[in-house]
Amino acid sequence: MTTSTKPKTSRKAPTRKPASKKATTKVSPPETPTPVRADSAAAPAAAPVEAAVVNKLSLVVMGQELRKKELINLVVERSGIKKKDAKPVVEAMLSVLGEALSENREMVLQPLGRLKIQRAKELSDGRAMVLKLRQKDAKPPMDAPAIKVAE
Repeated sequence: MTTSTKPKTSRKAPTRKPASKKATTKVSPPETPTPVRADSAAAPAAAPVEAAVVNKLSLVVMGQELRKKELINLVVERSGIKKKDAKPVVEAMLSVLGEALSENREMVLQPLGRLKIQRAKELSDGRAMVLKLRQKDAKPPMDAPAIKVAE
């Protein structure tokens, strides 16, 4: 029986030379001259700056819901047409708006405003959406109660 022996080879990763250390020199930024006011002696001392919140969210107290029946009555009242003529138009309009929302379309419907879907989530029984409505110069009618804003 003859046995042949093979020389063992090691599987070490090849060694790398350490990176050469170069001499580094710190460079300081150039000095900029401080501006001097001509009337610095007569200038009043600066008042301390107070931090202020620019965009403040506030709580809006919601009014009553507007249901389809009331919407149709208001359209009849404002337009002067008969209820039997207004009802199919309002229902068709609501259907078109619902379809546009389901297609994720942005809507620009003045004087209502610009309506945009911010987020949407599919649920087992439908879809939940967070919408953004931006109105230009939205002023409530004079006979409508004012919306209270809590700070």
